[in-house]
Amino acid sequence: MAYVGSLPLKGPDARLLAAVVAIRAARSGIGNLTGQDVRSLRLADPEGAVTAFGALGWQGQEALLGEDLVTPVGVTVPDLGGHPDARLPFGKVMRSRVSGWTVRTLSAKPVKKTSTAARLAALFLAAHGPADEYGTLPALLPEECGAALPELLAKGFLRELDGDRYLLAEAVRHLSGTRPPADTPRVVRDEPEEQLSWDEWKDRASVALRAHVEAVERCPRCSLSTARVSEAFMRKAVPAQFKEKVRAAFSSWEARCPDQGPAAAEFAAAFRASHGHGPSVKQLCEALGWGKMSRDLRIFVIRRLIADGWLMNTDPVPWTLRPGRAVQAGASGAAAAGALRPRGGAGRRV
Repeated sequence: MAYVGSLPLKGPDARLLAAVVAIRAARSGIGNLTGQDVRSLRLADPEGAVTAFGALGWQGQEALLGEDLVTPVGVTVPDLGGHPDARLPFGKVMRSRVSGWTVRTLSAKPVKKTSTAARLAALFLAAHGPADEYGTLPALLPEECGAALPELLAKGFLRELDGDRYLLAEAVRHLSGTRPPADTPRVVRDEPEEQLSWDEWKDRASVALRAHVEAVERCPRCSLSTARVSEAFMRKAVPAQFKEKVRAAFSSWEARCPDQGPAAAEFAAAFRASHGHGPSVKQLCEALGWGKMSRDLRIFVIRRLIADGWLMNTDPVPWTLRPGRAVQAGASGAAAAGALRPRGGAGRRV
């Protein structure tokens, strides 16, 4: 994104298209894309964006403006790939990951129906923003993207925006491109953290949190032990870092269990109506019959359903899963379940 921000281009259309071309051209210096790829970006002025590349010395992009939408067109980017001092020295796997990340970010629900400037800004902010901490607006953020930041805040891509500091919303935090270095040393505290008993912890909780805790602790249908409830609530939240094998397992699960969003939302609504609190991640996954899953895979699946708007929660408070913005939940009980029940074959339980 820093490379795209440094290009002498005007307007978000040209920069967004340049980001896609640059990522595809990072290894060989030639980025292959089709007219349909350009159309899918929903640029306000696609012809102007393609034409602007001529001033950069890029070659071959004119063929993207023809009527053929499916034949790949090779756009040559002279300062990328093919030589030792390439500007973006990506390996094959990294290039593929970055390309996939770009697609996921631009197709995220809070971004889909925004302006081109806002979608370009979303790429910059996701690339530079930590998942669970405040990020700082990147120095090379295009001026037009800065003007579109309130749009991302209003659409729910950003949770907070204060001057040059921002916080990604929970629904898109999985898109964060910032990862802590593997060799980051642990912080050694001079004094041990205060160890609270379960009763002391509840005494310090807010009224709303205390009520939620007691609803879970006293739920006759769940019959959870005090040890399990206290451990879940008192556990220190740690940002999840998912390994590639978890993402691969998710792809397999998604192919085996497609269109599970409506079923998950329906179950969460019915569970809350009968229990007085939301299901845990494990309770939801097991109830929907998704098969044997590792804890990391369960968390990843739920985060994707949250990102797609089928579920929402009050992270990191456990047992708070509920239907998300993608559904219109009723007030409670059967009315909620009826409103959420999918039509036809979509969302069948597996």
